[in-house]
Amino acid sequence: MSRRSLKIPAVAVALFAAAFSAQPAQGASSAIADPPDDKIVIDVATVNGSGCPEGTAQVAVAEDNTAFTVTYSDYLAEVGPNSKPTDRRKNCQLNLIVHVPQGFTYAIVSADYRGYAYLQPGASGLQKASYYFQGSSDTAATSHPFDGPQDGNWQATDSTDWGQLVWKPCGEQRNFNVNTEIRVDAGTSDPTKTSFMTMDSTDGNINTTYHFAWKKCPAS
Repeated sequence: MSRRSLKIPAVAVALFAAAFSAQPAQGASSAIADPPDDKIVIDVATVNGSGCPEGTAQVAVAEDNTAFTVTYSDYLAEVGPNSKPTDRRKNCQLNLIVHVPQGFTYAIVSADYRGYAYLQPGASGLQKASYYFQGSSDTAATSHPFDGPQDGNWQATDSTDWGQLVWKPCGEQRNFNVNTEIRVDAGTSDPTKTSFMTMDSTDGNINTTYHFAWKKCPAS
């Protein structure tokens, strides 16, 4: 997928989320700040993985410029008589360069994921996400299990307590990575029947939404 830039207001911007352990930004004020008035610039460096082949994952800004979303059209994991072993797990990694207004830093608050699950009795599904800043050894992972029988839309939310937010170090440019995956296991289900899980919907119009928090950095 080609590199692109997005310019969006920082007010109520939707971005991404993680449950990291507490770690204040280097030199950042301890007080939560209102979002900056200036626009931020997001460079989408890469979007790739078995769940988002080229041209099947779209990064877009909401019409009111208050949400940043990822829409998938071919993110499906399945097991069954007509599926291959590699079909049971699909993933997608998003690598972002976030240019924040001078004097501010950000942390990740929450992420909302949606999709569709068709699971036979005895089968199970799993949605998982991991998050990390480039150059950091800390990687946070969250997972949401789903048990069959199930035939309908699913939704999962990752969230972080305010006191546990991890902030990007002030004055440093670090890419932010989020790696998602969905997985389906046949378990004790009928091996002649198919189970599947998507991170999209039957009409291909489902979004993953991510959210920001802000702090001010000290004057240099």
